[in-house]
Amino acid sequence: MLKYSKQTRLLLAVDCIIFGFDGEVLKLLLIKRGFQPEKGNWSLMGGFVQGSESIDQAANRILKQLTGLEGVYLEQLYTFGEPNRDPMERTVSVAYFALIDIQKYQTQISSDYHAEWFQLKRTPKLIFDQQEMLEQAKKRIRYKAAMHPILFELLPTKFTIPQLQTLYECVFNTTIDKRNFSKRVLATGLLIKLTDKDKAGSKRGAYYYQLNMQNYYAKFQAFMNFIPNPDTL
Repeated sequence: MLKYSKQTRLLLAVDCIIFGFDGEVLKLLLIKRGFQPEKGNWSLMGGFVQGSESIDQAANRILKQLTGLEGVYLEQLYTFGEPNRDPMERTVSVAYFALIDIQKYQTQISSDYHAEWFQLKRTPKLIFDQQEMLEQAKKRIRYKAAMHPILFELLPTKFTIPQLQTLYECVFNTTIDKRNFSKRVLATGLLIKLTDKDKAGSKRGAYYYQLNMQNYYAKFQAFMNFIPNPDTL
């Protein structure tokens, strides 16, 4: 079989940045690396792309293998290829980010690799250039969340407006006016008001809502500029 001559061979890897929301706090799922270098230190979910699979297939395989998760929102983020990013061998990594509702997938997460949730504001030091990956992912999510309703991937089937507001405040690390938020989010036409309430926070309670899936796909641009100038927050 013909091959390109005089070319340097390198490894291709995938790293998955998994964000989860538990109804109150935005979190990051990490594992302890099981081999050298950096064995025993906290790491994103990662692995190498096999010769018989695409990069997307590798990302989904690695995600399921290390955490037990499958069928979640997974999007390619960026390619990291600095020559010395991995001290063991020249490795290029394609980073992905995933968005999940922690309550929905809590029992599905495998304990084989000691996966653990950390509050996004209190994450431990990550190996190699993974901190840069995380910062890139946070910026991408902020940008996309201001333009499109992707944060609903982090919520349960039914949720309250206060829960949704808490999620946005976590993602953008800011405080949003309660009345203005409720008015703008209801004006999108993406929510269906339910008859039952969540009374955990107060006697009066807050109505539950669910996502109108038909409008979600038909009016995906409804959140355009929902959060103005997200990069300045």
